[in-house]
Amino acid sequence: MIVALAAIAGQTARLTLKGGGALVGLVFFLAVVVVVPFGVGPDLKLLSRIGPAVLWIAALLATLLNLDRLFRDDRDDGSLDLLALSDVPLGLTVLAKCVGAWLATGLPLVVVSPLLGLLLGIEPAGLGVSALTLLVGTPALTFIGATGAALMAALARGGLLIAVAVLPFTIPVLIFGVSASYAVLVGPAPFLPPFLILVALTLIAAVIAPVAGAMALRIAVE
Repeated sequence: MIVALAAIAGQTARLTLKGGGALVGLVFFLAVVVVVPFGVGPDLKLLSRIGPAVLWIAALLATLLNLDRLFRDDRDDGSLDLLALSDVPLGLTVLAKCVGAWLATGLPLVVVSPLLGLLLGIEPAGLGVSALTLLVGTPALTFIGATGAALMAALARGGLLIAVAVLPFTIPVLIFGVSASYAVLVGPAPFLPPFLILVALTLIAAVIAPVAGAMALRIAVE
């Protein structure tokens, strides 16, 4: 079963990369970060202060942007029926597809975030902690977004409806991700409590999202 799940995750990552989803997410991530200084102005202190929030918001939007096709293509070509009938539980299949989607879209955002943080004047310590919070928190965004993608696949809809449906559920992740970054940059609040809550949110999403996504996908195949 582990081999099958690894194959599903790898296939999802490869299809996302071939389809240009990772590149679209990176370009969108870059565009948001580059545009903000033009709107805020040349105040480096202000940019460095809001930098972690900008990175998190850009990562959130870029993640949701790429989830529209996570289950839609499987539904359209009939693969979803085969996945539902396979020996692998559908919940674990959803989990594997989420992991593959994050490897192709979320992980590149984490890797480039320190470079883009330099454009916002974030201090070196802030660059590291922002990347760390994104590394821990972006999987939660993927899990939450995948739940919305599964629901939209069941309703034969997608696009912006996914973002509208799941955006309220991503707010706690955004809040604690930014709070953990600000704890290092600004203080005096401690870093560990919001960071541990962020870890807990990711673990909770990793448990709930596969179950909820599997329920929605079963509706889609019935």
